[in-house]
Amino acid sequence: MVVDLAELAFGNSSLMLDLAVLARRLLVHGCILRLRNPQPIVKTVIEQVGLHRLPGVNLEGSSAALAY
Repeated sequence: MVVDLAELAFGNSSLMLDLAVLARRLLVHGCILRLRNPQPIVKTVIEQVGLHRLPGVNLEGSSAALAY
């Protein structure tokens, strides 16, 4: 499953938990969660909480500009 985060300007720990749960459910079915093009601030949150290190999560690319 691909989640395009290019237009997401904010992501808190609640969103990260939801994505982690989704990744676990997908992994049970042999699928992975691809998080594509996060804004720099969202990528920072993903990295701070360690979401990108979970099995079944693939962090792809990063948007160059911040969305306001």
